[in-house]
Amino acid sequence: MRIMKIGKSGIDASVVGIGAWAIGGDSMWGASDDAESVRTIHRARELGVTLLDTAPAYGLGHSEEVVGKALAGRRGEYVLSTKCGLRWDVHEGAFRQERDGARLVINTRPERIAEEIEISLRRLRTDYIDIYIVHWQEQPEFPTPIADTMGCLTRLKEQGKIRAIGASNLSDAQFLEYVQAGQLDLIQEKYSMLDRGAGDRLFGLCGQYGVTFQAYSPLERGILSGRITDRSQVYMGTARSQVKWFAPENLAKIAALSGKWAPLCKKYGCTMTRLVIGWTAAQGDGGSVSVLCGARKAYQIEDNARGGDVVIDTADVAAMRKDVEAIA
Repeated sequence: MRIMKIGKSGIDASVVGIGAWAIGGDSMWGASDDAESVRTIHRARELGVTLLDTAPAYGLGHSEEVVGKALAGRRGEYVLSTKCGLRWDVHEGAFRQERDGARLVINTRPERIAEEIEISLRRLRTDYIDIYIVHWQEQPEFPTPIADTMGCLTRLKEQGKIRAIGASNLSDAQFLEYVQAGQLDLIQEKYSMLDRGAGDRLFGLCGQYGVTFQAYSPLERGILSGRITDRSQVYMGTARSQVKWFAPENLAKIAALSGKWAPLCKKYGCTMTRLVIGWTAAQGDGGSVSVLCGARKAYQIEDNARGGDVVIDTADVAAMRKDVEAIA
């Protein structure tokens, strides 16, 4: 497994990380087996994956609780990231969504973050978080200056409760506000070869300011794994129902890609999943993308983790991009 630097934080982490969104087991993904989730997290570490990402909103606290169980006695083996700013246990904030009987709101005010981190630390059974990420950004109906949010996060860093600051789902202007207000080490954005917009906007800024770009949903929630066809029985859930590529006509396009890339899989001795992860890691400023792949079953992490070993020739990276540009 290749290792990369996280911004200017001094933290080293595996190129491929394990995402614990589905581990939360809510209506977004369907029920999870907690014991299997813990085994998957442990297996990830055996395969060289050190980066482990979760959030309070995943399963309304349940993902953090399961991650906490997995970390017991093994905390130092992982680079742990979790998030803040998306609440269901407070009323004030900008409305984000209704889910599983809860109303989620965006609230990035310092006093709320200061209390939220203590809740996360208890669930995660730890006294520090390596990378603390603002999950969603402030909205006009409930404004909070980014400078105020960063001031709070910087104090948490000075107190030793966090080691690095991250932000997710942000605009170019918000990125600039963050770096002007303090040390931003990582941004986490939805990015895949089928959805390249965030990278096109932000790769240059990340390179300019020394911020790590972390891609979430690089496999488009399983579509690019090579395991889903138009004959597959797939649990959709809310998460997958939002992805246009699960439509039958688009599944056919992905199947065609898989066939076209079969020689590349043979060349690199890898599966479609690993090829896609290798391509994603090669993006950005000099191939510096952190690739976050969700997994809650051992077979998923077996495939995902080995994608961190796939280094694709520049010419093949470019050819693959042309292939996906032709359909997306």
